[in-house]
Amino acid sequence: MRNLKAVLKRELKGYFESPVAYVFIIIFLLATAGCTFFLSRFFDTRIASLDPFFVWHPWLYLFLVPAVGMRLWSEERKSGTIELLFTLPITLIEAIAGKFLAAWVFVGIALALTFPMVFTVGYLGSPDYGIIFTSYIGSFLLAGAYLAVTCLFSAMSKNQVISFVLSVVACFTMVMLGIGVFTDFLNSFLPVWISEAISAFSFFTHFQSFQRGLLDSRAIIYFISIIGFMLTANAVVLEMKKAE
Repeated sequence: MRNLKAVLKRELKGYFESPVAYVFIIIFLLATAGCTFFLSRFFDTRIASLDPFFVWHPWLYLFLVPAVGMRLWSEERKSGTIELLFTLPITLIEAIAGKFLAAWVFVGIALALTFPMVFTVGYLGSPDYGIIFTSYIGSFLLAGAYLAVTCLFSAMSKNQVISFVLSVVACFTMVMLGIGVFTDFLNSFLPVWISEAISAFSFFTHFQSFQRGLLDSRAIIYFISIIGFMLTANAVVLEMKKAE
């Protein structure tokens, strides 16, 4: 546990020592505000709700989260410091968990900095704060799932750009599994029960349950399972690279 905390602290400190972190936060805040107030025409709806805010998160995370996580292992492999990491008195699981949690905390900080949105909708009306709370929880778990996928592809390539592109494609696919157009396409040549089973693995489908104000245990278990599976696959890939 001590080693995990040390890695987490080191990685998190590394984010804020770089101007890239602040650029990411500013872009994230501007993007969420722009999508909410302009693309979703927040004021035209005349409804005190943050639905127009959260509905964009799966799409914004699609590019912003891989941008945060693409360097986690790619940079280590490119610079050769991954060999040094393997020689330290730290387990691979501690290294993976520490790096992942540091990046997740960083994204969580960026998400927390959107709190003025809550004050704005509270000032304009009487929103359902329960739905807002569950939506934030869902958004944080969604970001963790995106990040875990990115960690896996970051471990697979020394090139950050390749890691980024593969992560975006993988996350986009996981989102699209629950979109109606994709489901209709599957129904055209697959039995309904199979297409529904495939849709059940969608990030989008499980995120929607949080947007309805539900802390659905199935959705929580789903995101935690995705994170656990991807980090386990991350460990397997690194073990293979270590053996080379």
